[in-house]
Amino acid sequence: MAPSDPEDVFKVTDRRRRTDDVEAPRPAPAAPEPAPAVGLSPAGERSLAGLFMMLASSAVVALGEAPDPMTGQRQVDLAQAADVIDLLILLREKTEGNRSADESRILEEVLYDLQLRYVHATRKS
Repeated sequence: MAPSDPEDVFKVTDRRRRTDDVEAPRPAPAAPEPAPAVGLSPAGERSLAGLFMMLASSAVVALGEAPDPMTGQRQVDLAQAADVIDLLILLREKTEGNRSADESRILEEVLYDLQLRYVHATRKS
């Protein structure tokens, strides 16, 4: 078939609304003020230190040293605690050279503390 054959031609019909047919966009309703979260600096930007602390708190809960915020119960899940500690070690390796001195200090202290707690928890069980 040659390109000029009528079978090769197809028609496109634009069914979208035209901009002159559309109403002006309505302003979005005002969002409620977000609650202050862990890991937010005074300027409102997220930080690595906040991420480290959030992961550390979940490891402490998994070690049974703090109650679960959802249930209020203390449960020991050593596998989950080990996963969180491994994740923090991975973050230490992957962010090497890109952390501030304060972030590095916090990460090292958190890892040291969690590893000691993990060893004590494994000796108990």
